Amino acid sequence: MKTASTFNDALVRVKSLAELANINPEIIEGLLHPKEIMMVSLPVRMDDGSQQYFSGYRCRYNSILGPTKGGVRFHPNVNEDEVKALALWMTIKCAVVGLPFGGAKGGITVNPKALSPMELERLSRVYIRVLADFIGPHRDIPAPDVYTNSRIMGWMMAEYDAIKRTHAPDVITGKPIELGGSLGRDDATGRGAYLCTLELINKMGWNLTELSVAVQGFGNGGYHVARLLQQAGCKIVAISDSQGGIYSEDGFDIESLWQGKQQSKQVKGVYCHGSVCEIVKHERISNEELLTLDVDILIPAALEGVITKNNANKVRAKAIIEIANGPILSEADDIINNKGIKVVPDVLANAGGVTVSYFEWVQNRSGQAWTIEKVHTQLKERMTAAFEKVWDLAEKEQRTLRESAYVQALRRISSAVEAHGTRDYFNHN
Repeated sequence: MKTASTFNDALVRVKSLAELANINPEIIEGLLHPKEIMMVSLPVRMDDGSQQYFSGYRCRYNSILGPTKGGVRFHPNVNEDEVKALALWMTIKCAVVGLPFGGAKGGITVNPKALSPMELERLSRVYIRVLADFIGPHRDIPAPDVYTNSRIMGWMMAEYDAIKRTHAPDVITGKPIELGGSLGRDDATGRGAYLCTLELINKMGWNLTELSVAVQGFGNGGYHVARLLQQAGCKIVAISDSQGGIYSEDGFDIESLWQGKQQSKQVKGVYCHGSVCEIVKHERISNEELLTLDVDILIPAALEGVITKNNANKVRAKAIIEIANGPILSEADDIINNKGIKVVPDVLANAGGVTVSYFEWVQNRSGQAWTIEKVHTQLKERMTAAFEKVWDLAEKEQRTLRESAYVQALRRISSAVEAHGTRDYFNHN
C-alpha cells in the first residue's frame, strides 16, 4: 500500500538524512523542488478508428551532476506524484554510484496489456513527439522501466531521429542491440542487486549455500537476481508476481519457473526439462504473506510502498535487498532498523540498471561496442566500489546503510552546488 503521497514520503527521507549529514540548508531546499516537469496529453488513433487520450509525464529533477537520466514506465497508476518521487530517487542513485547524471523519470498512465502492438507503437512515438525538445543526449536520456522494453525504446529513438533529422542513439538507452543497445543491459538491475547481496553476505560472514531467499516480483529484476543467487548456491524458497506467490521449503529451480511463466503467464511451482514442465510440491501464498516469511534474505522487486508501519513488525528476514524503488516507506524505517534487519537500499541495490545505461551511453557517444565480459567487469567494479563506500561510511559514522547511501549522495551533490557558490560564499567574498 502507498501513502497519500509517494513524493512527500521521499522528501521526508531526504530532509531528515540531509540534516543528519549536516548539509547546507540552502542545498537541502534546492533538493525539495524538481527542476522541470512536463505533463502532456497524448492523442492516439486506436485500431478501431477512434481516438483516445492518455496522460504522459516527464520530470527532470536535478541536473547539477550532468544530464538527467531515468526510465519511462507504462502503468495504470502513473501520476505526477509518483514520477517526481522516482526522479528524486534517481538523482540520489546516480550520485551514490558516482555517475555523471542527474535524476529524471517519465511515464504514461495506461494499461499496456490492453493495447495492440500497433497501438503501443503509436503511443510510444507520440510520447517522444510531444517531448522531443524536453529530452536529448546532453539534456535528458530516457530508458526502459515498468512495462517498457528494448523494442519500445527503439521506437522512441526512431521517432526522435525523425523529428531532429539526425541519428542520435545516445538519446535513449536500453535499446535493442541491433540499434545501438549494450550487451548486459537486460539483466543489469538484477545483476547489480546480486553483486550487492554477495557483498552483504561477505560482510556479515554468512554461508551463502545455507541462505534462504524470498523474491516479491518476478519481472526482469526479480528473475535475474533470483537466477544469479540460485546459481551461486542460495535456496530460492518463494517467488511472487502481481497475481500471488508460491512457497517451497526445498526451493525452486528459477529457470523452470521463468519458462513456466512465459508459457502460462502465471508463477507456478514447476520443474522443466526441455519443453516439458512438471508441477512440484509447493504452497500458494499471497504477496503479503511472502513479505513475512521466515527467510534469510527478502528481496522486494515489484512496486513501491509494500512494507509499511502496519506490516513492518511482521517481517522476519535477516536482510532486505530493495530492487523495487521505495518498497519500504519512511514510516517503517525505524521499525525495520530496531528489529536489526540489514537493508541494502534501493538507491544502491537497483543501481545496476542505470549504471549499464551509462555504459551504453558512453558506447554510443564513442562509437564503440563493449563485450559482455567488459560490461560485467565494469559493472562489478562500480557496484562493489559503491557498496564498499556505503558500508565503510556506515561503520565509521554508526549509520544504517540507507543513511550512509543518502549521506554519501547528498555530500556529492552538495560539493557540486558549492562549487558554483552558496550564500556563505557570496556573503564572505
